[in-house]
Amino acid sequence: MAALTITASNVVPASVSGLTPTYERGIAGAAITAGYPVYKDSTDSDKLKLADANASEATAQVVGIAVHSATTGQPVTYQTAGPISYGAILTKGEIYVLGATAGDICPADDLSSGWYTTRLGHAHSTSVLIIDLRVTGVTTT
Repeated sequence: MAALTITASNVVPASVSGLTPTYERGIAGAAITAGYPVYKDSTDSDKLKLADANASEATAQVVGIAVHSATTGQPVTYQTAGPISYGAILTKGEIYVLGATAGDICPADDLSSGWYTTRLGHAHSTSVLIIDLRVTGVTTT
């Protein structure tokens, strides 16, 4: 399979009975696109940047998924848990993980040797992802 194709303008809150989205805010340390996973760069005042599964353990420490786009220095809201609607085509029941290109979201079957395993969540439907972050700090072999 391949990384999800995310249409930033389609990233919106989703409603799933019994689940409430949670959000946090930060400052962009680079250009960020809505729908992409972000991490806090401890070497840059904890500014938010696009997460990446194979650059380093630090870049795989996903804190959430950006709910809007931002440029460097702008405030960013990111979702840390709960349902989010993508507009990307998901496979219901599939587990999604951080990909090897900054900001990518991939099906778990795409995990490859050397990637830091970071579970982002699972597809509730073909358009709604339930964010349920699990940052392991472990690379695949």
